[in-house]
Amino acid sequence: MFKKSINSLFFTALLATPLFSHATQYPLTVTDMAGNTVTLQQEPKHLVLQDGRDIMALALLDRDDPFQRLVAWNNLPKKQDTATWNLLKGKWPDAETILDMGFGDKGDIELESVLVKKPDLMVAQLRAKASLEGNGVVNKLNELHIPLLFVDYEIDPAKNTADSIDLLGKVLNREENAKAYTDFYRQHAADIQQKTAAITPKPRVFIEPIAGNSDACCFSHKDNGWGGLLRAVGVTNIAADLLPGATGFISLEKVIAEKPDAYIMTGSKRGNSANKILSFGYNATAEDIQAKADVLLSRPGIDQVPAIKAGQVYGVYHHFYNHPYNIVGMEYLAKIAYPQALVTLNPDQTYHDIVRRFTALPDTPFIFSQKLAK
Repeated sequence: MFKKSINSLFFTALLATPLFSHATQYPLTVTDMAGNTVTLQQEPKHLVLQDGRDIMALALLDRDDPFQRLVAWNNLPKKQDTATWNLLKGKWPDAETILDMGFGDKGDIELESVLVKKPDLMVAQLRAKASLEGNGVVNKLNELHIPLLFVDYEIDPAKNTADSIDLLGKVLNREENAKAYTDFYRQHAADIQQKTAAITPKPRVFIEPIAGNSDACCFSHKDNGWGGLLRAVGVTNIAADLLPGATGFISLEKVIAEKPDAYIMTGSKRGNSANKILSFGYNATAEDIQAKADVLLSRPGIDQVPAIKAGQVYGVYHHFYNHPYNIVGMEYLAKIAYPQALVTLNPDQTYHDIVRRFTALPDTPFIFSQKLAK
């Protein structure tokens, strides 16, 4: 009887303990997304985020409280995605007390105020590398022996997003949490590719990020950001051959001449409700989104775009272009471009699964994509 009880306790404990659980060993040397060798002497406890949207990556890793290590950040959710910021501070009120560097999202940092917080790691987006080098931040951090780690979800999102999460998981001693998510991410990406790879011809898509942010039409992304996500799902991004740089404006006449099969506009809740930007995100309403879409679709000449004439115009939540959950954005794009091949694909459910399985974020209602009537 005693032996049987011991065995039962042993197997109960075994089942409750991850078979491959192990802690990261420090000092730790890794290679970041810029190809830099970075050494950390100990587990980081005082973190700076150059791009505050990386808080959604920390939500995957430090699940109970993604703000627990944070000492300073550029609070881009507050500036550009107010619904997400309200959700975050509602769940973790102390987030409002963390130093907001308050500068631009390309690497502008007032470093002295940050150094007062005694950071032991800065995480930055790869697109900010040139700015951080040019304004002396990289050299100053090197002099002070504060590690700087570059991650990327925007320059090459399909290639670098999962690798960036795995890298952060290793550095922050959260490898198992990272792997749980990146296994899910890679499987979903592979499913899209498998179901669409043989389809020809490839749909031709034009995407207008932050539609309504300017009165001019038509802003777009070339190969990075939304351009990278379009490439990842195997569609032809019309802007890729028309833009000389990473982003820029293309004349409406050129967009019309290129005859896109689908026209996509992105947006998120920001500022006051009077702006023209599509209000995608948490607690959005279809009626408000459509009302803003009606204004955007009434711009002079835009009704001559073949896709809009045919009613193939859609909206998507803007921030997937630079987001660790961009697999959801890929699924929305794939669903728009390949509706027949991906009938069962459910991006809304994918997002719910991420939140429920891999984070402690509130599972709050959202609208992240919508077909927009003419």
